[in-house]
Amino acid sequence: MKFTAEQIAGMLNGKVEGDPSIEVNSLAKIEEGHTGALSFLSNPKYEEYIYNTDSSVCIVNDTFSPSSSLPITLTLIKVDDAYSCFAKLLDIYDSMTKEEPRIESPSFIDDSAKIGEGLYLGAFAYVGRDVKIGDNVAIYPNVNIGNNVEIGDGTIVYAGATIYRDCIIGKNCIIHAGSVIGADGFGFAPDEKGEFQKIPQIGNVIIEDNVDVGANATIDRATMGSTIIRNGSKIDNLVQIGHNAEVGRNTAMAAQVGIAGSSKVGDNVMIGGQVGLAGHLKIGNKVMIAAQSGVIGDVKDGAVIMGAPAFDSKEYKKSYLGFRRLPRILERIQVLENKIKALTKD
Repeated sequence: MKFTAEQIAGMLNGKVEGDPSIEVNSLAKIEEGHTGALSFLSNPKYEEYIYNTDSSVCIVNDTFSPSSSLPITLTLIKVDDAYSCFAKLLDIYDSMTKEEPRIESPSFIDDSAKIGEGLYLGAFAYVGRDVKIGDNVAIYPNVNIGNNVEIGDGTIVYAGATIYRDCIIGKNCIIHAGSVIGADGFGFAPDEKGEFQKIPQIGNVIIEDNVDVGANATIDRATMGSTIIRNGSKIDNLVQIGHNAEVGRNTAMAAQVGIAGSSKVGDNVMIGGQVGLAGHLKIGNKVMIAAQSGVIGDVKDGAVIMGAPAFDSKEYKKSYLGFRRLPRILERIQVLENKIKALTKD
């Protein structure tokens, strides 16, 4: 789909400097621009690229003033905030790529399922007994929706995801490809012979509204009750959330985070990649946990922690400076010990 610079400026309440009739049909980073591409510049670190970009149109801040000549083929659109305006365009572009409502064949919908309006159901998808699906939901090919699952309005479930029985997914959620919602929690108990016996996992997973779940993430069902992901939380790819865990509102976690069973994470928490949380912990609100940290105890509201085991980030950095100097400190100790031995030798 093509848009002129003038049309784009109209969408963004911007001002065109250059050819208002020039057309674009794709989006590109400014350093990878090409003819017909729309780019943006908001970070001064990337300004150098605007002077030789091949993009046809570039969105810039009102305050942008070029320090040298721009390409004669480049048209600018000046706006209040280039980053947010480009994000708005990305959202518009994304909405244009959504599948039209239809049910592809072959796919299966149980007769007892209740389906809202505007459903897109991809080929080889399966919808089980007593499922409830809201309006304008998109379920891509090879998705398995178990019995008694509920999916709210506007939610997207991408190809190959699996939602086990009894789970509840809220409105306007995104479940990316390969994710598994509601598999059994890791519940086993050794018997008198030392052999592990499986503990039935009879709970479910509740994902509230506006939650994103990344590709190949796994959220285990509760042993009893619910594993809960609260409104607005963002879960990256390859994250594992154990049974009976709870994740608070607007909490974000990067890839490869692991949260053990029954841990409670507060609201507005930020968790870096490869962080591990032990089980039965309580993580307060507005906590920040640096990447690769190992958390083995409760964390108070507003704390910033790092390390394994994790503790206050400022104290960790001081400790790390000492750790880096440790070889030299040991050498000095050895020299001092040798001198003491020489002085005390008969």
